[in-house]
Amino acid sequence: MDMITGLLVTFSILLFSIHKGIFVGIPLVIGLGIFTFIAWKRGFSLKAIWWMSFRGGKKAFVVLKIFILIGAITAVWMAAGTVPAIVYYGIQLLNPSYFILYAFLISSLVSSLLGTSLGTVGTVGAALIVMAKGGNVDLNIAAGAIIAGAYFGDRCSPMSSSANLVANLTETNLFTNIRNMVSSSVIPFLLSIMLYTAFSFTQPLRFTGSSIAGELLTSFQINWVVLLPAIVIVVFSVCKVNVKSSMLVSIFLAAMVSAFIQHHSMLEIMNYLLFGFYLLPANPLYAIMKGGGILSMWPAALVVYISCSLAGIFEGTNMLSSVDKVLARARTRAELFAYTAAVSIVTAAFGCNQSMAIVLTNQLMTSTYQQKNINKDALALDLENTGIVLSALIPWNIAAFVPTTTMDVSPVGFIPYAFYLYLLPLACLIRLKLAGNEKEKASA
Repeated sequence: MDMITGLLVTFSILLFSIHKGIFVGIPLVIGLGIFTFIAWKRGFSLKAIWWMSFRGGKKAFVVLKIFILIGAITAVWMAAGTVPAIVYYGIQLLNPSYFILYAFLISSLVSSLLGTSLGTVGTVGAALIVMAKGGNVDLNIAAGAIIAGAYFGDRCSPMSSSANLVANLTETNLFTNIRNMVSSSVIPFLLSIMLYTAFSFTQPLRFTGSSIAGELLTSFQINWVVLLPAIVIVVFSVCKVNVKSSMLVSIFLAAMVSAFIQHHSMLEIMNYLLFGFYLLPANPLYAIMKGGGILSMWPAALVVYISCSLAGIFEGTNMLSSVDKVLARARTRAELFAYTAAVSIVTAAFGCNQSMAIVLTNQLMTSTYQQKNINKDALALDLENTGIVLSALIPWNIAAFVPTTTMDVSPVGFIPYAFYLYLLPLACLIRLKLAGNEKEKASA
């Protein structure tokens, strides 16, 4: 009972903080205190609880390296003129009536190459959202399309860390999982394309090409050279170079372009890397061409550290083990998938990052799948079709918090428009339900 009460109280505080615009780290600290108290009441010493929290928090440092790279690459791509060039050439080449659709498709393609949603948002996503801001497009719709596309590749790219994590946890073959993921995503992907096409007509880019394009040419030197940091990312991805290495090379190259093409001093470049890129207030692009910087990622870093500490307490005290009896009640394959989705939402909400959601859901669901004689490939696919995408619909989860922070958009406004993220689990549930009905008819 104390566990359920703690979950409900913490969840309520998190929802309240989102509604009031309070930094999500504050309710997470309160939640950490609540579950520390629950663990202490259950007989664990404060020293033992502290070590559980510390060991959990240490897992965050792997993710923090990515945050540093994202903050740096977003800022230095702007300073180098890479983002302005993508925007400039995008204005010339893209049909403004299909911008929302392009945002989804481009993000899907880039995330499939990079294998990372956060890297996608920090690079091409930053350019697309600048176009949306300058073109009077609804930022919630644009962000929804970008984030949905970013998780298309994050889920099923061979380079995806989440896809590799699921394969390792479930002891399944990565490429078998990818084939299953691609097959299950066809209908949701096509439905998403249809919806984004419809929204494209209501949300076209509304600026006149000459105005913003002219301002970009005035403020930046734009030519093919400034696109080299982006080209490196794509080429290295095709060559299957580790994405962290690709981003490091791209950051170094962008810094050189900033110095020799855009004529920024090394002191200015270091300042941009740390604090983010900005133009002078008198510049017409001041409000839209800004952001990034390593220090801009500290809220996300704090959230992921606290969430990992909280997950460490869950794991160390085995608090979530009591849900096994509830999960065993699933009678059909569709019900089991629904239970997996529900557990994924809970673990994503309280683990606050995608990896924790996958790890905890796998721990909780494995025995139930074994009892139902359902193979590991099916478990792996269900994890990919629930925890991976549903994490990005929870505003305080790193999967959503980092992209919205990077693009400087509402933490909740994008959710109704991230169609692919909830069409995927919904389509899978319907398919399993229909298959179950057909099986019942055949056996009758």
